[in-house]
Amino acid sequence: MRSEDGTLGEPTGEVPVVSTFDLRVRVTGAEVAHATGEVPRVDPETLLQPWTDAPTGQVPIVVAREQADTVDPWAHIPAPAWREAEADWVAHEGQFDASFLANDAPPVAEYSSPWTETAPDALSVEEEIRFDGAPRPEPVGEPHREWRTRRSTRSNPLEGRAVRSSGGRSVALATLTGVALVLVVLAIFYAGPLAAAVLVVVVLALGSAEVFAGFRAAGAHPATILGIAAVVMLSIGVYSKGPAAVAPVATLLVLFGFIWYLNAEQTVDVVDGFGVTVFVFTWVGVLGTSAMAMISPHAYVGRHGLAYTLATILLTVANDSGALFIGRWLGKRPLNARLSPHKTVEGVVGGTLLTLLVGAVVVPLSSPWTMRLGLEAALAISVVVPLGDLLESMVKRTLGIKDFGRVLPGHGGVMDRIDGLLFALPTMYFLTHLLHLS
Repeated sequence: MRSEDGTLGEPTGEVPVVSTFDLRVRVTGAEVAHATGEVPRVDPETLLQPWTDAPTGQVPIVVAREQADTVDPWAHIPAPAWREAEADWVAHEGQFDASFLANDAPPVAEYSSPWTETAPDALSVEEEIRFDGAPRPEPVGEPHREWRTRRSTRSNPLEGRAVRSSGGRSVALATLTGVALVLVVLAIFYAGPLAAAVLVVVVLALGSAEVFAGFRAAGAHPATILGIAAVVMLSIGVYSKGPAAVAPVATLLVLFGFIWYLNAEQTVDVVDGFGVTVFVFTWVGVLGTSAMAMISPHAYVGRHGLAYTLATILLTVANDSGALFIGRWLGKRPLNARLSPHKTVEGVVGGTLLTLLVGAVVVPLSSPWTMRLGLEAALAISVVVPLGDLLESMVKRTLGIKDFGRVLPGHGGVMDRIDGLLFALPTMYFLTHLLHLS
């Protein structure tokens, strides 16, 4: 005990009397709670009452959303859903827009790989990363990872899956190869319809095989053997029975394609694989067998189908050659910079002029062609051949390849040489019927 003068004295054993009012606990910085019955205060920033106020008994809006008197800004967001498969994301991707979660800061990659400059988030769903067409090796000392994202940020699901480059082409080598090919084709057509039909079957089989190989290198799973067999069967059927063979062969392709993927050793994307198979069958098989419809001895009166087919080949070669040389000499404006920056408007004009010249001078040398018919055919071929070139450029850019093969020196693969011809053959076939040349 302290004495009145402030010094410490001996303890007396008496317990001091403390008022119950002094037993309150005071928290520094807090305000005294309001008495019961007063209107609770609300913080204008957080919309919550101070923690020192007495409880009001109200249920928070997070728990009882349906009891809220005000409009809930989160009401349009659906409840959480469990998603683990690709189909789950596709089914729910339109129900939630996560764009409001984004900010201006660039995304941070969760994993960096020494083999690629593309972040894993830029890959498509369940896409296997490949390097030069082979499975990417796993980093040493790290567990296996499956790159899966919710949705693809690329407009093209196959873009960048494979990277196959080709060296620079020699114009002189390409010219020599082209001249040799023309001489071989002329000799085969001189031998008769059967020899020409065999040539068409071989060319279409090789072309379809190259396209299938390109898609497989890009990660697709086409039924390659079934597709090539369908192209060969279609060629033989059209040569024997005419265009009526297209429907039966296409039906058989669909039926056997279903059996093919039904017995596949591993689960693959059937839409991707079978879609590629049908696409190549249509592009190479259906369009290419128009040559068989003209070569067949029973197609035209007087057996002029060889002359029509040979004229189609000559006009296509003229168009390609004119576009190549004039484009290299005067080409400045790209025809389609996104698909094929090397094809120019000047090249198309030059190819058209050379095609018209061949149609007016060279084509009429064989019966039943005349100068007028040759010019009409040349004009039609000049329109469709550049479209065939652009279609092939679109497919190759999608697959990430330069050429479909290296069979022909200076030209690439067989498919790189017949891309425009695949559009020219059906055009000539229908043009001969339109002009009543059949």
